[in-house]
Amino acid sequence: MVLHRRLKCRAFSAALESVSGRVGLTSRWGSPVILELRRSAPIDFGLSQPPCAIPAGTRVLVTGATGFTGAVLAAKLVHASLEVHAIARVSSNREALRDLPIHWHQGDVFDETVVAEAAQGADYIFHVAAAYREARYADEIYWKVHVQSTQLLARAALRNPAFKRFVHVSTVGVHGHIANPPADELYPLKPDDIYQRTKAEAELWLRDFAGQNSLPFTVIRPAAIYGPGDRRLLKFFRMAARPVLFMLGCGKYLYHLVHVDDLANIMILAAAHPQARNEIFICGNPEAVTLPQMAQIVAAELGNRFRLVRLPALPFFLAADACEWFCRKLGVEPPIHRRRLAFFTKDRSFNTRKLREKLGYQMRYSSEEGLIQTARWYCEQGWLNRRR
Repeated sequence: MVLHRRLKCRAFSAALESVSGRVGLTSRWGSPVILELRRSAPIDFGLSQPPCAIPAGTRVLVTGATGFTGAVLAAKLVHASLEVHAIARVSSNREALRDLPIHWHQGDVFDETVVAEAAQGADYIFHVAAAYREARYADEIYWKVHVQSTQLLARAALRNPAFKRFVHVSTVGVHGHIANPPADELYPLKPDDIYQRTKAEAELWLRDFAGQNSLPFTVIRPAAIYGPGDRRLLKFFRMAARPVLFMLGCGKYLYHLVHVDDLANIMILAAAHPQARNEIFICGNPEAVTLPQMAQIVAAELGNRFRLVRLPALPFFLAADACEWFCRKLGVEPPIHRRRLAFFTKDRSFNTRKLREKLGYQMRYSSEEGLIQTARWYCEQGWLNRRR
């Protein structure tokens, strides 16, 4: 159903407002791992523990271990009996990870001294760290966190005679808008913003450097990462819980998801798999979904029925341009900007066949199963309400 109405920009920008938070989990396959949320709550969403071909006791380094994906990966590596080292900033909250036997190296991932110490003796490096897009960050920060850190880590890896694999986490965002979906790993790189551009630059540099120096690597390009513990999609779930769902654009663009549990499993599998050496993998479910389909799955789980209202995209993009410019001058996060609007208007559909054919990995979570599980977790936290 399409209804044409005049809506106040302020109301719609509020619907687009994003949130962020820490993550938490309690594993069913080992001792509990609890990461604090802003509202303290342990998370129990049945993490799987995949077979690990990396020998017990092997030293591995994880960057971004206090983030959503990195924390899940670090927990799995610990429970695989590996010697896990991690780099964390002074400001990072490590309190909730204190019960895990992780060797912490304090400092920035782009600090040469910190990286050299942390990477010394590591047989595997999982480079997960990323600078999330925020207005207060200068472009230089993205370059340091994404490109400079990759350069330092790769050079440090070369100093380890027994080094096995550099697992580099990039993003499907390096492809930009997919004009002819679905895209595979060979699709041209057309990054749109500073986050994606520096991710692409880091990936291209690594591939070139590794080729010149015989450094074994694997590049992981995840689709949209989600699951219990993540709050980036919470606003969209809340939109699906309302009587009216406002959808920017036609609502027909495809969106690819990957559950954080599956993504961490893939990284561990790729690290030791011979078919993953010097390869790139797009990581996402076999099927893509449209945003209205995602909303229908969430709404059905919540017992809600919504009316879909489609809005023209152009006025919002014009408003976003002005808002971004003004808020950047003030050093504050804009309530509406192009990246948020692109969530509704870009096609991000991918061919993930290579992941299945080369590595033989089968996703634990379909999009529907993962979205339902995440909606239930949001309800348990009191962030979503079911219809009575």
